[in-house]
Amino acid sequence: MSEKKGDIIINVETNENKIPQKIKWTATEANIDNKECKAMFLALWDKEDKHALRMDLWTGEMMVDEMKMFFYQTLVTMADNFQKATNETAIVEDLRDYCAHFAEKMKLDQMK
Repeated sequence: MSEKKGDIIINVETNENKIPQKIKWTATEANIDNKECKAMFLALWDKEDKHALRMDLWTGEMMVDEMKMFFYQTLVTMADNFQKATNETAIVEDLRDYCAHFAEKMKLDQMK
């Protein structure tokens, strides 16, 4: 069986102060080519040092209300993925409760 290989490429254009101005990404297996976005969170697990590596970037175009929704959606996705990865139902329900609390505090229902 041959291995498949896909590339994920992230290009970040910064200003003279190293503040992101444009973020574009490509994912060859998903047929996404040079798609622009305003923000990204990237988390990787360092298998040797046993800790998370991360990169959080956003452009000046990212509005506060968009960032609130981005955080909310990311938190929900993290809960869903944790459920799939660990089958830890009880704590995932707590995470989902927190997501609902976050949405309420950020008044996300008023943004739709």
